[in-house]
Formats: sequence, C-alpha cells, structure tokens
Amino acid sequence: MKAIMVMFDTLSKKFLPNYGNDWVNAPNFDRLREKCATFDNFYGGSMPCMPARRELHTGKYNFLHRSWGPLEPFDQSVFEDLDKQGIYTHLITDHSHYFEDGGATYHNRYSSWESFRGQEGDRWIPRLEAPEDTNQHPLNKQGLSRLQHMANRTKMTCENEMSSVKVIDRGLDFLIKNHEKDNWFLQMECFDPHEPFYVPEKYRALYDCTDDENHLFWPVYTQLDDNEAAKKDVQTLQKEYAALISMCDHHLGRVLDFMDRQNMWEDTLLIVNTDHGFLLGEHAWLGKNNAPMYEEIVHIPYFMHVPQSNWNGERIQGLAQTIDIPATIRDYFGLEEKDSDGRSLLKGLGQSNQGHESVLFGINGGYVNIYDGKYTYMKASAYSDNAPLVNYTLMPTNMRGFFATEELQQAELIQGGRFTENMQVLKIHKQNQIDSFSKGDLLFDTASDPEQKNCLSDPSIKAEMAEKLKERLTELEAPLEEMMRLGLIDREG
Repeated sequence: MKAIMVMFDTLSKKFLPNYGNDWVNAPNFDRLREKCATFDNFYGGSMPCMPARRELHTGKYNFLHRSWGPLEPFDQSVFEDLDKQGIYTHLITDHSHYFEDGGATYHNRYSSWESFRGQEGDRWIPRLEAPEDTNQHPLNKQGLSRLQHMANRTKMTCENEMSSVKVIDRGLDFLIKNHEKDNWFLQMECFDPHEPFYVPEKYRALYDCTDDENHLFWPVYTQLDDNEAAKKDVQTLQKEYAALISMCDHHLGRVLDFMDRQNMWEDTLLIVNTDHGFLLGEHAWLGKNNAPMYEEIVHIPYFMHVPQSNWNGERIQGLAQTIDIPATIRDYFGLEEKDSDGRSLLKGLGQSNQGHESVLFGINGGYVNIYDGKYTYMKASAYSDNAPLVNYTLMPTNMRGFFATEELQQAELIQGGRFTENMQVLKIHKQNQIDSFSKGDLLFDTASDPEQKNCLSDPSIKAEMAEKLKERLTELEAPLEEMMRLGLIDREG
C-alpha cells in the first residue's frame, strides 16, 4: 500500500476551477476532477495551522480543549502508528511552525522528515541582513515577522530557491527512488499559498498584478471600511493570491505528471488537501482567526484518489472534515480503528455519500460553530470577559514561548477524560483576545445562502441549533468551562 498527501496551507476553495472559479489559472487542480473524488462539503475543524494539524494526526477536535500547541503525550498520531506497523512515513515541509515551541512534537512522529526554511516569519536569515522595506501600504502586516520575511527573501530570489518548490523537488526525488517499493506514506506539505503573497513575476503577469511597490501583499487581520480604496485593495490582494495559487498549481502538476508516467493511479492513494481558507475582502474582512468563521475560511477543498474505486471522478456531497483523514489513512493501510471524532471516508464512499449529520469548527476562545447541512450557527461567548476559558494540556507552550507565569502559577493537575486518554493533565486558565461577545450569536441558512450574506434572527431556529450544539459538545466531553463560556450551562452553578 502506498499513499501521497500533497497539502497546501490557506488554499481557498472559491479560487479553484473545481469549485466554479472561472478566472484563476489552475489547470492542474482542474485535472483532479477526473482522477479524484471531489468533496463538495468538506470542512476544517480547529483553527488555525497547528490546531488543524493536531486534528490531522489524532482525528479529534482540538479547539474545545486547547489553543495553538504541540501534540501532547497522550495524543495518538496516525503517522506514528503507521511507522510502528511497518509503514514508512516521510514528511517534507516548509511549514516553519513545526519547529517552534507550539509545534515541535509533530514532525518527530514520522519515520523521517525534511524541512526547508524561509516562509513567512521563519527565524532564519539574520534580520540584521534585511534590506530596506519601502512598501508603505497601511494594511500590510508590520513588525518583527515582516522584517524577518525581508531578510529571508534575500535567499529566495528566484522560483527554484523558494521553499515550497524545494518541497515538491524533494517529494519527486522520494517518488523516483521509492515508487516501486511498498508500504509507505509521503506527505509533501507546502506553506504556500499562505500569506505573505510573495510570487515570481511570471505568475503575477498572468493577472496583470500591480507594479506599485506600495501594494497589499501581506494583509493584517482586520475589518475593512466600505469605500473605493478598500475595494481596490481587495482586487489587488486577490490577484496576488491567485498568482501564488498558480505557482502551487504548476508544481502540483509535476506530481500528477509523475503519477501519470509511472501509472501510480493503479496502486497509490492520493490526498490533496489544506487546513483552512482565508478572507480576502468577503464580509468586509481580511484574514482569519479574528473574524467569524465564515464559509470562505472553513469550507475547504478536498480531493482523494482511491485506487480501483468507482468514486474517482465523482463529486461527494456528504459532510466531511479534517478529523476524518486519520481514520481514512488507518482504514486504507489496514490499521485498527482508534477512538476519534472522525470516521473513514472510504466507508463513506461505500455508503452513497453518507457523511456526518453535523460538523463542528472553531478557534479556542472564539466562536464555537455547528453546521448541520442547512444551518450554520455561530455561538458567541455569553460574557464580555470571555470566561471561563481553560486549556487542558501537559505542554504549556504558545506558538512561540511558554504560557505566562501567572497562568502557570494557577495551574491545577486534574483527572482527564476521553480527550486525554484518561491521563492527568494541567487545567490552565487563559486570557483570550478574540471578541465574539460584542457581535453575538450568528445564524445562516448556508444551504440556500452559501455566501452567508443574510444573517437570520429566528429565535426558534437559534434555540434548536443551540440545543444541537449542546448535545454534540456533551457527546464529545467538551470541558464544562467551555459550556459555561458559551452560556449553554450556568457558569454560576
């Protein structure tokens, strides 16, 4: 058994021709519609990058118990389990968050791994060597990571030097040497098209991107004003993003070409996926995390080729999520099932597109969301102080650095539950800057209003969806503090 995962970060569904886009140049993504099952209702779960990857390893929702963080000692990684069963697993990535305090336990779960430096704010090239940054657009990200990016760019002056291209290069090298062997899993993970949208000129030329040096290419996560300048910025930004997708598409095509030449479609599972999307002006927002989790962020593309399956070339309508991928990989390689919140998509393919009755998604301390195939209900914090907000962990690290001293001083060692494999864990009270309280609960009929332009106010539907959410959280053994924060149970009781 062989399997390839080609994973991109921040790949927006609405920018791909497979999902109706008619202006982004992505012919190799379009090739997937014939070779793969295309999932029309695939959702992310925990936001953003590392929480999504924890789900990719464990098949369990992360955001209810934990903010951004590493794999925990009690987590059961599908890739480590493959390795233990004699299935060789190899990770090639340029995702620098794997190697920071809040992610440094993921790559070691694979049999071997290789990384390339330079994406985003990767602390790589000394910042003392950064050239002058003359772009003065007010909506571009500022600060240390921006300065780091400028330093890193001194080592990525052409396409072949870009780290995501090197990921594909080394992935193809792995396939050349090992495609005739059996029992392996290869994960090629490209940080592109994540911001900043740093793109070779030949791809920018496809969209007549601006030559104004003060253009928007690395948006801060913020709400936009409703004016002509903002609309122009959105158009500029979407072109830059599309150019980066076209670069990703070109290098995805190299993988597909190799599979064609070696007829790997006959015996190799292929997954093409992402962690989340991005708001590029929709709903008057830029970015992710701070905004409500609209469709553009969480309704994501997913493609899967299963050797000898009649579903290749078909469109799958059932609700599916990232939490389903580990169970799918276990099923494909014949490993025993593990307790998880997901289920094998291979079984779903064999049951007339049957998916989940509902899916959850969110970010720790923000909205907690449920979608049942018709309504999307975004449950806000019931309190302006967003409390109680706790993390259950044995690894008290943020993206960079450790939890604050005052947080650790109040930590309690408690008996865990299903999520922690019944291992004792620290309960740590956290402060969170995401404000859902002031916006309040949001409700959309997403089935008939997929762009979520019309927020509903029907109290009976809200009450029904709130009860569905409470039932799902209870089934998942979500922390009582989370139920209190959302007002689903009395926090004074």
